[in-house]
Amino acid sequence: MKDNSDMVAAQAQQTQFVQNSVLYKEFLAEREEILKHKWIESEKAGSDIGFEKALLDWILKHRSNWRDKRKGEFRSQAQSADS
Repeated sequence: MKDNSDMVAAQAQQTQFVQNSVLYKEFLAEREEILKHKWIESEKAGSDIGFEKALLDWILKHRSNWRDKRKGEFRSQAQSADS
């Protein structure tokens, strides 16, 4: 049976793997955009609209364009790296 230090090291390695993954980084970037949208829309409404409402509103109004822009940025970076 592994001792506690081996288990802690394995968990740290898994955590580092997740934090370095592209999927996790995209999740964090998208979450940041949703929080910005929440702040803007809450200011307009004069009160906190809540995360769920902001999330749904952002998905309907902005997610598609945001993703297209991100894809374009990644393509540009990949092309620059290939050159």
